[in-house]
Amino acid sequence: MTAPRIEVDLGKIQRNTRSLVERLKTRGITVTGVTKAVCGHPDIANAMLAGGATGLADARITNVERMRKAGIFGHISMIRTPMLSQIERICASSETSYNTEMEVVAELAAEALRTSSIHNIILMVEVGDMREGIMPEDLADVASQVVKMPGVALRGIGANFTCLSGGSPNPEAMALLTSLASDIERSYGPVVEVVSGGSSASLPWALGLGAMGRINNLRLGEAILLGVDPVSGASIGGLHTDAFTLVVEVIETKIKPQKLVLQSINPACSDLRLVHDDHWKTRSLLAIGHQDTEAAGLKFPLGVTFGGATSDHIVVETRSSALRVGSEMRLQLNYNALMRVMSAPGIAKIMNNDSPLANEIVDSQCHTRLVLV
Repeated sequence: MTAPRIEVDLGKIQRNTRSLVERLKTRGITVTGVTKAVCGHPDIANAMLAGGATGLADARITNVERMRKAGIFGHISMIRTPMLSQIERICASSETSYNTEMEVVAELAAEALRTSSIHNIILMVEVGDMREGIMPEDLADVASQVVKMPGVALRGIGANFTCLSGGSPNPEAMALLTSLASDIERSYGPVVEVVSGGSSASLPWALGLGAMGRINNLRLGEAILLGVDPVSGASIGGLHTDAFTLVVEVIETKIKPQKLVLQSINPACSDLRLVHDDHWKTRSLLAIGHQDTEAAGLKFPLGVTFGGATSDHIVVETRSSALRVGSEMRLQLNYNALMRVMSAPGIAKIMNNDSPLANEIVDSQCHTRLVLV
């Protein structure tokens, strides 16, 4: 089989989605599956939907269009503030977009009117991440403009956490979202259908013991795909952490010293000496590099140590045994490494469905709370 390649277990993604959907259902929260890390791969998107996600979301219009062309006709949202240059494409492929700028909303409304449609708007509120969001004190004014604007419909509000500032969701921020949603509806009626309380980083809060307020949706990508908490990096109890495996090929193996220093040479000198140290290791080259993935985000097998990376190579070291040229090494990935791999054209994407949900007997009493281990 070709290498490098990323092997994807669709059954594990489906089961991760189902587990989270069932746990959050008891808290009155639905799941939107976020596909941006996998470039909107249709098979992975369908696995999320089969696991019970009520819709999908992505940050790039090319990913959304890819899913539409593959025959995915469910609800897809654009979760990055739309670019003015892409308004027509966004209205044609997404029912909903997350917004912060009235100029953009006005263009979405004009395009929707031109095509005799309605585009749904979710307004993002700044609650501490300091990335995107309308300031809370300005939300009522923005909401009033959206409600009165033909061509668009205010569908909800949302917030983002952790992505930029690293701050975790907290009860105060969630209470603020609840209060803001209620304030809007006191003025304009029941227009806030969705109150989206963040991404995978919000899971510990959502599955805790506190009140949910008006929060009724989470946008989940990393937890579904990798089974980990983005804040701590810890695995989430009951979820698969190995749905993705990067397979790379060994292209060189040599026993080399830890340091090999070429002495500075004067052209007039004929003395060329290599200075060695006394510690030797087996160093191997893997046919993958910075152009393909984030090397720091890879997890290597036991006994293999990461030695460094360049654009096209990763160097690993072993002490016990040499790696055979032509052999393959299987690696696990974090979220950043996964994003790079899935967007790299030189890495084959192999979809497997060896562990479908339908073949598993599920105990309905299991996994009712989130456990980080």
